[in-house]
Formats: sequence, C-alpha cells, structure tokens
Amino acid sequence: MGKFLTVLLLVSAIGGGALMYYQQVYAYYEEVTPNGETDVQITSLITGAPEPVVYDDFHAIDADSSPIRYRACFNTSASHAMLTETYVLDEAAVPLTAPGWFDCFDAKEIGKAMEEGRALAFIGTENIEYGIDRVVAIHEDGRGWAWDQINPCGKIVFDGQPAPADCPTPPQGI
Repeated sequence: MGKFLTVLLLVSAIGGGALMYYQQVYAYYEEVTPNGETDVQITSLITGAPEPVVYDDFHAIDADSSPIRYRACFNTSASHAMLTETYVLDEAAVPLTAPGWFDCFDAKEIGKAMEEGRALAFIGTENIEYGIDRVVAIHEDGRGWAWDQINPCGKIVFDGQPAPADCPTPPQGI
C-alpha cells in the first residue's frame, strides 16, 4: 500500500507540474490578428499621440490572463534617423521574455541590441491599459518588436499605494 501511495503522489506531482508548465507557456496565449492600421503605433514628438508606423510581416500574441503578455514582431522600412526625429524615445524600456515557441521575439537579443545602440525603444502607447505602456523597439536593420510593460504609475498603484499627483486617477477596482 505504501508503494502505491508513493507512486500516486509522484504521478500527481509530475502531472500537476506538467499542467502548470502548459498553462504558463501555451494555454492562455492567442494569436493577434493584425488590422493593418493600429498594430504598430509610436508616440509622436509633436502631437504626443500614438501614430501608425508602416510595417509588414506582423506576428503577435496576447493573453487575457495578464496585461503584460502582449508580444509582437514586424519589419519596417523606417530609418533610425527618421524615427528619432519623429517619435518619443523610451529610455526605461526593458524587453520582457516571450514563450520559447514565439521565436521571432528574443528578449535577450533585443535587450543586447538596445544596449549596443543597434535597436532603439520608443513609447508606443502610454496607458494602453491603466499602468501599462506599449513599447516599440526597432533594430537598425528594420526588424521591430513590441511589448507591454508596467509604467512607473502602475508600479506604485499595483503595489497598493495611492497614485502620485502626476499620475492619472486609477479606475475603480485597482
């Protein structure tokens, strides 16, 4: 009887671990269908509003289980010179990892390219959801990526602190 219970416990632990792994890496993600207009937007230096950027070869995933699971890859013909003269840079951007099966988005490679100046990060859309900004990074060779990350107001409010005066009022329930 003891061996049976031991085997049952081990099988349950392995099955539970496998289920948890599947849920974290595969279960909640869905492919994003591009609409051709607002998929890649960067905040303008002049208007302060997000504007569409010309792109192709767009692939994206998202999940309802977290506001920071959005990841996208695309290509653009926009040069770094044009981008820096037109759009707001994001000096605080840090690429977040994506599931291994979404192989066009390698956070380590993107981060290294940003550190070396081969890729530039821009503010895509501020507060795409309260406390969450969309970031767009573009490599000098035209490859681009987008992801959602928590902004400074979100970090404070999500930790249970009141929103500072320079932050928008959080919606009810946050």
